[in-house]
Amino acid sequence: MSIQEIRLFGDPVLVTPAALVVDFDKELRNLVADLTQTMLEAPGAGLAAPQIGVALRVFTWNVDDELGHLVNPVLVLGDEIQEGDEGCLSFPDMSYPTPRAMRAVAQGFNMFGEPISVDGTEFLARALQHETDHLDGILFIDRMLPGDRKAAMKEIRESDWFNEAAQIGQNIHIKESPHNIFGRNT
Repeated sequence: MSIQEIRLFGDPVLVTPAALVVDFDKELRNLVADLTQTMLEAPGAGLAAPQIGVALRVFTWNVDDELGHLVNPVLVLGDEIQEGDEGCLSFPDMSYPTPRAMRAVAQGFNMFGEPISVDGTEFLARALQHETDHLDGILFIDRMLPGDRKAAMKEIRESDWFNEAAQIGQNIHIKESPHNIFGRNT
């Protein structure tokens, strides 16, 4: 159990769908502990396993002083949309307008394999959607309106962390979302 390096935008693991967890064992409990410690140290409102290089369907969250984790989540989204800025630990010190459902119900399991359901509104709903997207290989920039995404990509390409990653040969990949998001394709 330790603090892990957070993978940055451009790392292929961030755009690769994660595998279902099948073993609810000590390794999984250690992964949840690593995710929690890393998220709190960063600090962040959530962290998905792919962000620390582990391609499994697990994430943690810390919203309104409530810590939690979810394994193999499935989301049901409400119809009402919230607007607001969103950030990501894989995009250091950046946040952008990102539409999300106002309500999300996430069903899955805890680290012991027991079924759990989390009903979130507003910021918790945003976090549940953001972290579940990570497990599907979708980044929050894939959810932005086209004009906001264009401005975000310009800022990202000009950032020190992005250029440092490119210089050391990290495979920089920009993925377009294949999903029809809120009635539009991005």
